[in-house]
Amino acid sequence: MTPPRTSRTSSASETTGEAGESGTVDRAFRAALYAASDDALDAGASLLAADPASDAELDLRGREFVSAAWQRGWQPADVVRIVGRELGEAQTRLVAALIRAQAPHDRPRGRRWAAQLDELTTEEPSPTDRFSYATAVLQLYRLLLRLPTLEHLDAPVGRPSAAPAGESRVLGRIRALLAKAEATGFPEEAEALSAKAQELMARHSVDEALLAARAPSPDAPGACRIGVEPPYEQAKAVLLDAVATANHCRAVWNEPLGFATVVGFEAELDAVELLYTSLLVQATTAMARAEAAQRAGGRKRTKTFRQSFLAAYAHRIGTRLAAAAETQVTEDLLPVLASRDVAVTDRLERMFPETTTTRLRGVSDAAGWTEGAQAADRAQVGSRRRLE
Repeated sequence: MTPPRTSRTSSASETTGEAGESGTVDRAFRAALYAASDDALDAGASLLAADPASDAELDLRGREFVSAAWQRGWQPADVVRIVGRELGEAQTRLVAALIRAQAPHDRPRGRRWAAQLDELTTEEPSPTDRFSYATAVLQLYRLLLRLPTLEHLDAPVGRPSAAPAGESRVLGRIRALLAKAEATGFPEEAEALSAKAQELMARHSVDEALLAARAPSPDAPGACRIGVEPPYEQAKAVLLDAVATANHCRAVWNEPLGFATVVGFEAELDAVELLYTSLLVQATTAMARAEAAQRAGGRKRTKTFRQSFLAAYAHRIGTRLAAAAETQVTEDLLPVLASRDVAVTDRLERMFPETTTTRLRGVSDAAGWTEGAQAADRAQVGSRRRLE
């Protein structure tokens, strides 16, 4: 796991075009987008606030910024994630509206992209005065302008971009269960919902390697990004890496931008995303219970306890998943899995030619480590039935 190498855009003209000598939007952009000071931002916002006729052009420029982000390898969920992380709710609603407006002008990009569009918030920005609105817009555009170039995740030519209808329905049910588990404030309900999701995963085999043993699939490895947000993001990245490895995928963590890129075959990518989300829900629930018991006993080292808990949880889950994966492999599947592993490794090395490893920090609480390991032993990891 390591932050991949990234590069920033070489010039502003690549995104916004050459700035003309006239026009409120051009003058506001020259004043505000290429300077970091609040004074420059206020100057640009004042120009826009004083000219309501500039609103349409301002919106058009925003859609151009969004389109430029796609060209630099970003996807809708990535943009929404970093805008929410760096700016706030107002800009998140603004960028969601821009992405929705730009969508009809984009080429088809597959079901994962479409799913990200469907998940965009439809809430409009809260009413405010023109100066505050212009300030929020310029803050958003300044961030979009400075997004670095990422590795493109587009599917290779010839690879199917849509999953079978039956698989989509099952995965939709699993996602719905996990969303409810994340939203509930009751630990028992969260555990029950997570367990139900795991039960569905166990009944519905999404491991195409088993099918490939009979009829080799023409698919090529793809990739997706999964958010790994603070706090305790290192331990969460270790957990995601363990889930990815157990599902014949590889994960590369980008710590500064708050996500990991997972490379693998389409069905395995779905399994990784769902299982990681479920385990994270279960870990958070178990950690809250264990922490409450520790506080009741007079201990107050909450931060180190949580970090150690999640680190132990991730480590132990990795061991359990690896052992479970071995029991599912028969000799007739070894050549299929080996060829797929080679394909995944090749795709990963082409996307990330230079990676480094990182050392997990802050794991120093023995009680947290013990509690985390025990919670991992109790976690519902699910098992997939073999294809007879």
